[in-house]
Amino acid sequence: MSTDYLNTPLGDLARILPGATAVFHASRLDFCCQGHHTLADAAAKKGVSAAAIIAQLEALGPGTVDMRDWQQASTTELVAHILERFHARHREQMPELIRLARRVEQVHGERPNCPNGLADHLSNMAQELESHMLKEEQILFPLLLKGQQAVAGGPISVMRFEHDQHGTALDEIVRLTDDITTPAGACNTWQALYRGLEELRQDLMQHIHLENNILFASAPRAEGKNGCPTG
Repeated sequence: MSTDYLNTPLGDLARILPGATAVFHASRLDFCCQGHHTLADAAAKKGVSAAAIIAQLEALGPGTVDMRDWQQASTTELVAHILERFHARHREQMPELIRLARRVEQVHGERPNCPNGLADHLSNMAQELESHMLKEEQILFPLLLKGQQAVAGGPISVMRFEHDQHGTALDEIVRLTDDITTPAGACNTWQALYRGLEELRQDLMQHIHLENNILFASAPRAEGKNGCPTG
C-alpha cells in the first residue's frame, strides 16, 4: 500500500520513514512541534516544493539510512536512548553555546548582523530545558517504565506543552541568527557558535519527535491534539 505523502502529517512521516527527519531538516520543516501539519500544508507555508520533498522521501529505502526504527524498541530502550543521546547532550551543549554567544556579542556587538540578545536567550532556554528534563527523569519516565501509562496522561500533556515552548525558543534562535546563517567574515568563534546552534536545533527537534510521536503514543492523551499543542 503506497503512502499518501502529501496529505500525511509530518510527525507521522518522521515516525514511519527512517531518514525522513534528515529530509525535513534540510528543508527547515518542523516535524516535531508542528508535526500535526500535513506535508502539503507545511511545504506551502515554508515556500518549498512538496514534490521535491516527496521525491527525496521516496528515495529512502532499506539500508539507505543507518537509523534505528524506534517504533520497534521497548519503552526501556527508548527512554535509555533519550537520556543518553539527548538529555546528556543538551547538558553539554548549552553552557558552551552560552559562552560562545557571550563572546561573539562582546567582540562583535556593534555589527548589525551580530545576534545581540542570543546569550541571554540561550541562558533562559537552558534553565527551561533543565527543568523540563528533570520532570521527565523524576516523574514521567519512572511512570512509563513501571507501565503506569494510565496515570501518565497529565504529565505527558505538560511535557507536550513545554515541547511547544521549546519550539518557540528555537524559532527565536532562528530569528536572531538569520536562520542560523554565518555572515561573511565571521570569526572562528562565531562560526563555531552557529555550527553548535544548528546541532542543537536538530538534536532538540529529534528529541521532541521521539517523545511526542513514539514514546507518548501509547499513553492516554489529556488533550485532543496531535503533536505539540500550538499556541
